[in-house]
Amino acid sequence: MNTNSIQHSTYSSTTTPRTPTMQFEASTTINAPITTVFALYADMAGWPSWDPDVKSASLQGALVSGVQGQVVPHSGPKSILHFVEVVQNKSLRMECKLPLGMMHFDYELQAQGGQGTSTLATHRTRFSGLLAPLWSRLIGARRKKARAAALAGLKSKAESL
Repeated sequence: MNTNSIQHSTYSSTTTPRTPTMQFEASTTINAPITTVFALYADMAGWPSWDPDVKSASLQGALVSGVQGQVVPHSGPKSILHFVEVVQNKSLRMECKLPLGMMHFDYELQAQGGQGTSTLATHRTRFSGLLAPLWSRLIGARRKKARAAALAGLKSKAESL
């Protein structure tokens, strides 16, 4: 999968005495309307068709704030995702519990161009909690690579529809 279309990728770390956090982010422009891209997010069972790291995914109900889902990666244990916030055609905010920490996934969409014919998609992964630095080192490098491949797959899938 061609990940050269990823526009930027960043890493940041902030630590306070109570809540250390680590963050990784990448964005790409997709030549498809925001509604097309969000529809791919909403079809969680279809995530494996554009995210090569996902073996299977399911949602326990409609894609709304408060719903839970499950993601099984090709390597590693399954994860229970809690959808903290869902804003139709704009964003998804998910959390996954880790021992003494939390992994947060933020997927954000912005319409681009005068006619809204393209979409800026940003995927952000954050680690918070007491063991955030450890989880960032253990999971972060793999998530960084997987995030770039997921964005490239999302772009390819949305542009083919």
